[in-house]
Amino acid sequence: TTTVACLTSVIISLTIHIQYFLRILKAKGTLRPPELQTLFGTWELIYAASLELLPYLEEGQWGLGLQGFCPHLELYAQFAANAERSQTTLQAQLKKNKRFRRFVKLQEGRPEFRGLQLQDLLPLPLQRLQQYENLVVALAENTVPNSPDYQQLTRAARLVSETAQKVHAIGQSQKNDQHLLRVQALLSGRKAKGLTSGRWFLRQGWLLVVPPTGEPRPRMFFLFSDVLLMAKPRPPLHLLKSGTFVCRALYPMSQCHLSRVFGHSGGPCGGLLSLSFPHEKLLLMSTDQEELSQWHHSLTLAIRSQKSSTHRSVTAT
Repeated sequence: TTTVACLTSVIISLTIHIQYFLRILKAKGTLRPPELQTLFGTWELIYAASLELLPYLEEGQWGLGLQGFCPHLELYAQFAANAERSQTTLQAQLKKNKRFRRFVKLQEGRPEFRGLQLQDLLPLPLQRLQQYENLVVALAENTVPNSPDYQQLTRAARLVSETAQKVHAIGQSQKNDQHLLRVQALLSGRKAKGLTSGRWFLRQGWLLVVPPTGEPRPRMFFLFSDVLLMAKPRPPLHLLKSGTFVCRALYPMSQCHLSRVFGHSGGPCGGLLSLSFPHEKLLLMSTDQEELSQWHHSLTLAIRSQKSSTHRSVTAT
């Protein structure tokens, strides 16, 4: 069937990458075993598990094959958890290891890789997992309930989907950690330490703070899942901290009431957002209508999320 052919092509593509990178590197000893392990993670084990699955697919024993494959799904979560270290190791080795750099460049030039670099190829097993999910779910949905494979395929589809969700969550967490490190590096001053720890980053950008009197002042805002951080830029001529920001205020999203003062029409003139807190009110302005809409959307999500979690906590007690 088409589904089996697709699964087979997924496994064959893994074979090519194993053959031209991992196995040759192992044989040549270009990298030390710990570096090789960090670079490729569980790639080889994933490949071995996929290879065991192949004959079952070719013989039409889909349920039995996938039943044996499912215990190996944890390898994908382990691979995802190692992804950041893998890319870091790759960049470090490309920089300092001349033999490795030459080898990678040579292999990347092979027509099989269609111009892709090793950094693009390393996440391949995770991309293939998404294909597995689509194909296995399709198999399960197109199998009649009285088929001997039905229970096995249904269970396999559920387990593969759960693994794909877990892998996605790991990836999102890693991206968030990168955002937090970047934001933390932008913040300076004694109050900045630990401000981002444990938070979920949503967005950042310049907005104008409109005071009761006087001219609007540009401020950098960092929105997290639980707070809105307002920061002021350091003077450009500051000897040590130029390009960084000083935290001026933290606003809890759980206590925020948001409204749009104007800027509903979608015109080019921007708009104004009103954020009310128990002891303070913020008026934030943007001359970019789209930017303002995005901020309104992100703030709404953060407020809703915090208020619903507060409600759940109260209900639980």
